[in-house]
Amino acid sequence: MKANKTNPLNQDEVTLLKEQVAVLEQQLDWFKRQLFGRKSEKQLIDDAHQGQLFATTKIDTPPDETIDVKPHKRKSNTQRNGDEVNDTGLRFDDTVPTKVIDIPAPELQGEDAEQYEIIDYKETSRLAQQPGSYTILIYRRPVVRHKGEQTVKSPEAPTNVLDGCYADVSVLAGLMVDKGVYHLPLYRQHQRMSDSGIHLSRATLTNWMQKAIELLEPIYQAQLKSILASKTLAMDEVPIKAGRKSKGKMKQTYYWPMFGDKDEIAFTWSISKGFMHAKNQLDGFSGVLLTDGYAAYTRTVKELNKQENTIIHATCWVHARRYFDKALLIEPIVAQEAIEQIAQLYKIEKHIKQHITEASDALAYRQKHSEPLVTQFFAWVYEQRQRIDLTPKHPLAIALNYVNERMPELKVFLSNPLVQMDTNHLERALRVIPMGRKNYLFCWSELGAELLGILQSLLVTCRLQEINPYTYLVDVLQRVSLHPASKVEELTPRIWKEKFSENFLTSDLA
Repeated sequence: MKANKTNPLNQDEVTLLKEQVAVLEQQLDWFKRQLFGRKSEKQLIDDAHQGQLFATTKIDTPPDETIDVKPHKRKSNTQRNGDEVNDTGLRFDDTVPTKVIDIPAPELQGEDAEQYEIIDYKETSRLAQQPGSYTILIYRRPVVRHKGEQTVKSPEAPTNVLDGCYADVSVLAGLMVDKGVYHLPLYRQHQRMSDSGIHLSRATLTNWMQKAIELLEPIYQAQLKSILASKTLAMDEVPIKAGRKSKGKMKQTYYWPMFGDKDEIAFTWSISKGFMHAKNQLDGFSGVLLTDGYAAYTRTVKELNKQENTIIHATCWVHARRYFDKALLIEPIVAQEAIEQIAQLYKIEKHIKQHITEASDALAYRQKHSEPLVTQFFAWVYEQRQRIDLTPKHPLAIALNYVNERMPELKVFLSNPLVQMDTNHLERALRVIPMGRKNYLFCWSELGAELLGILQSLLVTCRLQEINPYTYLVDVLQRVSLHPASKVEELTPRIWKEKFSENFLTSDLA
């Protein structure tokens, strides 16, 4: 918009230009924070009792008074906390293999060797590593002949997880753990094998992974069924490139992770971000659905409740707070006031988590302490929305409208002690997807994306249940073909921990 002598800018146009400049400055500040600033959403609280490192205020001390300064005591490097297993401070458990290297004493090899005797040993431990350690298991079976009947027999080779495959279960589990937990693409694993003297094609590794994950699909389906039986369910969406769209371009697809109330997660996959996938996945669910403010969830709950009103929609307070955080540059005082009000709610939640165990007590505490703060917050939101200087595109107006439109959903946690205030637990669990994208960028096929979702569902749940993913996979890959199909839910990580973790199956390598 350009002014000249014949067409000068009026006051409304000047105001609009100022607002556009302020919004652009806010966007520039956001980009700078992403590149150079702190990304944590944790609020920094000023402590009046804690001095600043570069404070300029001088502390005047009367000359006639003396100050006793305690002498500095340096911490000894030999101090122990009780967990060390040796004098070097290296800690490890009994599952780590050790190798003893004897160091000869020169006194025992000379002419005066008879004058010395060994009375004790001193040990120095060092952590060592073998890059890409692989072992070839050779099953040598005797061929016997009956002397009288002249018949020849030989015992059968042990059954393998994949028929006709020369990969041991330890290799299959290792490939999946390296891919899903440590985000190591198959082509890098292939390079590591080549450097270790194992010569395979990358297509072979891909085939092994696909067939092994297909064995785990019934377990994944059983876990998904368990998640949908939850009373409270958190859901989100995260993008992943999968499948070739055109030359040099990949399709944009999405995972829709669902987090149940028994610390289980399922990464369902869809080719789109539309509400139909969420609707299909949540068909039959009854309880509280906790999500962010994405409109597809609102429509999903509305469509599913047309038949029977069984889903209560709750939304995340952290996502609401982020909108006020984006408005800090333009409206620092008002936006900070909103952030501080939300922080008071989280202080109450922290107290509940640390000191209250019974659900009824937690509900009573929320209604006594949190409900008045929530009522006060939305009354404050109403007052701020009456300001005539806030245009619809103003960042503060956007934040105020966001929380005002979702007021009933944001209040759900006040009436249900099982509902959390945010989806942070789900966002921490789904972090494996963006971490993986930084390493393997995309899935070559849509089938690969779907299989990766199955794998990550089990691996992330193992972490949530404090299970070693490698130990779990080695066991269930061997057990799944022998286990009754009617009891496949026993192989999900949560129940497997109770039934089989004390007596799990191992590879012949062990």
